[in-house]
Amino acid sequence: MIPALVWLWFWLREDRLHPEPRVLILTAFLAGMLAVPLVIPFEKAASDYFGGGALVFIIWAIVEELAKFIVAWIIVLRRKEVDEPIDALIYMITVALGFSAIENSLFILAPIAGGDAIGALVTGNLRFIGATLLHVISSSAIGAAMALAFYQSAKIKKGFIVVGVILSIGLHTIFNLLIIKSSYNGGTFFVFLSVWLVVAVLMVVFEKVKSLAKKYY
Repeated sequence: MIPALVWLWFWLREDRLHPEPRVLILTAFLAGMLAVPLVIPFEKAASDYFGGGALVFIIWAIVEELAKFIVAWIIVLRRKEVDEPIDALIYMITVALGFSAIENSLFILAPIAGGDAIGALVTGNLRFIGATLLHVISSSAIGAAMALAFYQSAKIKKGFIVVGVILSIGLHTIFNLLIIKSSYNGGTFFVFLSVWLVVAVLMVVFEKVKSLAKKYY
């Protein structure tokens, strides 16, 4: 939970000039948490049916990204408070962090339940660095797409959303497959380095999105 809250604080500071209502931020965070129990049955079914391997991780990426977007769309994104481009990006990131908070907790509780406190600490640190940011990056692809099309027609907005969802699934899938590969060749460091590089790109996009509203005011 703490890693997700730390990242939430960081991203909200990036929007401190026009902050979103705290109640709605909390709602978005809880919506992300709600998505986790919704995806677990589908992910378990995929694991049971296909067994291990890359295909399961691809399916998991599809399920998780669709779940995060659907709960965000139903609960937050259609509200009147979403009134400028950056808002969609902020709320998608917040939903992603809520999702990550519960997912991380489940991963950390497993070694704790087995009496492996060191394993839980290592898992927590790795997920703080990598997995939490993965969810931010993948969901922000949708938020950025919505932001870039904020002032466009409904048809264009739908097209951008579709592209954003596909991109989010692609990013998540690539990360999952790289993690699988790195577990065999010891390349985990380079996987997490790649995540940080994408975060740097995200921060540039974030600034670009913030400037969009200024052009229309």
